[in-house]
Amino acid sequence: MEVKIRNRSRIMQLIALMMFLTLVWAYAQLEWGVPQGVKRTVVQARGSILAADGKVLAQSVDGKRVYPQGKLAGQVVGMMGTTEGLEGLEFAYNRSLESGQNLRLTLDTRMQASAEAALSSAVPRHKAEYGSVVVMETRTGRVLAAASYPPFDPNRWREFSQDARRNRPFLDVFEPGSIVKGLVVAAAMNEGLTTPTTQYDTPMRRYVGGRWGSTIGDAVDHPPVLSTQLVLRYSSNVGMSHIVEHFPSEKLYGYLSRYGFGQDVSLPTVMTATGRLQPLRNWGDLVRATNAFGQGMSSTTLQVAAAYNTLANDGRYVSPRLVEGAGGVERRDVLRPEVARSTRNMLQFVVEEGIPTQAGIKGYALAGKTGTAQVVVGNRYSNTIYDSTFAGFFPADAPRVTVAVMVHGAKIGHHGSQLAAPIYQDIAADIISRWGSAPALSTDHE
Repeated sequence: MEVKIRNRSRIMQLIALMMFLTLVWAYAQLEWGVPQGVKRTVVQARGSILAADGKVLAQSVDGKRVYPQGKLAGQVVGMMGTTEGLEGLEFAYNRSLESGQNLRLTLDTRMQASAEAALSSAVPRHKAEYGSVVVMETRTGRVLAAASYPPFDPNRWREFSQDARRNRPFLDVFEPGSIVKGLVVAAAMNEGLTTPTTQYDTPMRRYVGGRWGSTIGDAVDHPPVLSTQLVLRYSSNVGMSHIVEHFPSEKLYGYLSRYGFGQDVSLPTVMTATGRLQPLRNWGDLVRATNAFGQGMSSTTLQVAAAYNTLANDGRYVSPRLVEGAGGVERRDVLRPEVARSTRNMLQFVVEEGIPTQAGIKGYALAGKTGTAQVVVGNRYSNTIYDSTFAGFFPADAPRVTVAVMVHGAKIGHHGSQLAAPIYQDIAADIISRWGSAPALSTDHE
C-alpha cells in the first residue's frame, strides 16, 4: 500500500514538474520571442518610417526591424519589440504601421544630424547631463529636427537605459528662464504698455510684491536707466518687473497661454508633455513679475520653439507638425505683425550687440535670447544646478527657421550665453551654409 502511495506521489510530482516547465516555456515565449514564422510575418508586413527627404529611418528586412540611420533621430523613431512598437513613433503609430502603412515625417535628416552633432559636441564639453534641440520651419510649423542627448541607437536598444531612449525635446519639462522676456515684451507692446525706447529706472535690486513680496535681482551689471530694448540686451529682471507692473494678470496669463505655455501641444498621436502656468488666482505682483522672466512656469523645448516661432511668423502661432498628413494644423493670431517685427529687431540687437561671438554670425541677421534658469530641487531653487536655454530664428528680417535649445546640469559654463547660444550658432551656421546664402556687407547694428 505504501509503495503504491509512494509511486503515485512521484507520478504527481513529475506531472507538476512538467506543467511548471510548460508554463515557464510559455512565459519565455511571451517574454523573449514568438515562433519565428509568426515573428517574420508580423515584421515583414510592418510599414516603414521615412524622413522628409526620403531617407529610411525604420524598415523591415528579412524578418527583422532595422534602423538604417542608426542613432539619427533614434529617440523620435523609438523601437519595435518582437511584435509591436515599444517607444517613440513605433509605439505611437503601431496600429497604422502594423497594417502596412508607411509613415513620412517632417524631419530633415541633415538638420537633424546638425542638431545632434551640436549637442554631442557641447554637452560633454560642459559636463552637462542631457540636452535637447528643436528646429521648426517658420511658416508651416513642420519640425525639421528634434534632437536629444545622450544619443540612442534603436538597433541595439537593449543596451541603452530608459533615460537614453527618452524623446527629450517633447517630454522634458523645465523652467525656461529669460528667453520668456522676448515674448512678454512683445505682449506688452501689443497692449500699448511699452515701446522699444521706453525708459525705466533699473537698480540692480528691486523689492516687488508688498507684504508677501521678495527682492528681484539682476546678474549682469548695467546702467541705472534702461530702455525696453536694453532691458532685453542686459536681460534685466528688474526692468521686466517695471514692464509688467501695469499689465493685468489675466491678460498676461492669456498671452502666455496663446503662446502655448500651460497648454497641450496639438500634435496628434505623438506623446508630449505639457508645461505649467500657475493658476490665475496665484498671480499677485510677485508672480506676475517672476513669470515675466520665465520663473515659476514650465515648458518643453517643443513648446519654447512654437512660442518663439510666433515672433518669427509675424505674430501667428502655428502648432508643430511631425508626421505628414496627421491631423490639422492649429493657427491663431497672438500679436499684430508690426509688433512681432519690432520684437525681432530688438532680439537681433540682443545677438549683435550682446552676444555676437556666442550666437551671431558676421554678415547674417540672427536673432534670439538666452536664458539661465535655476533648477528646483526639493522645493527650493538650487545654487548649483541650472538649465541653459536659447531661443531664436533667422534670417531675422524674414525668418525661415526657429531654433530652441535646452541643456541641463552643466558643471562648466552653465550660462545660456556660454552653452545654449553657441549650440544655436553652430546649427545656424550649418543651415545657412547649406542654403548657400551670401553674407551681407553690413548689418543694421554694426
